Amino acid sequence: MNTQPPMVEVKNLWVRYGKYEAVKGISFSIPKGEVFGFIGPNGAGKSSTIKVLATLQRDFECDSVKINGISVNKAPHLIREMIGYMPDFFGVYEDLTAREYLHFFAAAYRINKSRRKVIVDDVLQLTDLTEKIDAPVDSLSRGMKQRLALARVLLHDPDLLLLDEPASGLDPRARIEVRELLVALKEMGKTIIISSHILHELSQLCTSIGIIEAGQFVTQGSLDHIYKRLELSRIIHVQIVGELNGVCQKIESMNGVKSVNVQADRLAIQLLEDQLAVEDLHTQIAATGAKIRMFQAEAMDMETVFMKLTEGKTA
Repeated sequence: MNTQPPMVEVKNLWVRYGKYEAVKGISFSIPKGEVFGFIGPNGAGKSSTIKVLATLQRDFECDSVKINGISVNKAPHLIREMIGYMPDFFGVYEDLTAREYLHFFAAAYRINKSRRKVIVDDVLQLTDLTEKIDAPVDSLSRGMKQRLALARVLLHDPDLLLLDEPASGLDPRARIEVRELLVALKEMGKTIIISSHILHELSQLCTSIGIIEAGQFVTQGSLDHIYKRLELSRIIHVQIVGELNGVCQKIESMNGVKSVNVQADRLAIQLLEDQLAVEDLHTQIAATGAKIRMFQAEAMDMETVFMKLTEGKTA
């Protein structure tokens, strides 16, 4: 039995700015090693929640907010040693070189001077910025600045990364580079919270998601759990060798098949995965005696989930 506390545990969190309620009693838990996608429109309460976890939001109410079992409001100095916080803007140290920038923050993290060069070299290599070590920060592209910001939050090897819109404003190539870096961090076992509007890329990274709107969770859980809860259908493309000879009717009669659309060179089968798994559909089609040339499931997209669950409201 696993007795370790979750990396993040939030119970009944409220954040108010005067009379404005930005976060309204949300609760969630993130196990160690998970990648949690925090999704919602502007003004939904994502950044306010992340700032609480980053010890940057002093005025909040809760039953408890803990990171690795430690209370955020009781021991913020300990929390800061365990987290790496990356806001959605770069910072104000653009008159430094990348080397000076990282050594400055290494000193701020109280990393021993004898170890700083090795650590700075390591994070530059991880973020693929070694060749830019002496480049002025101001000369870097936005994508490189985002990677440098990630290098900064990795200097003290934090257990939890809090990334607020890490791909905001990036061109497609830079977004891919940041995504690949996040995949590498995931494989290193880091627990990561990512706030983002780029839903498709979150679905490729995250083990679970939370969709927040108007300061409250609309839903949270694994992608598969949310898809099944919503009864979202998936399109399966199937090519059958030879004549169909009643195959369509047999497929339509299967429990979990919503419809079968005959297209020029394939069948487009609308499948309810909460009733019939994709692999079981393949088995049942083969059992009819049909010879399957191609069987391909369309990827489920997070945009569909987001649009179905939210109404575009803010807090």
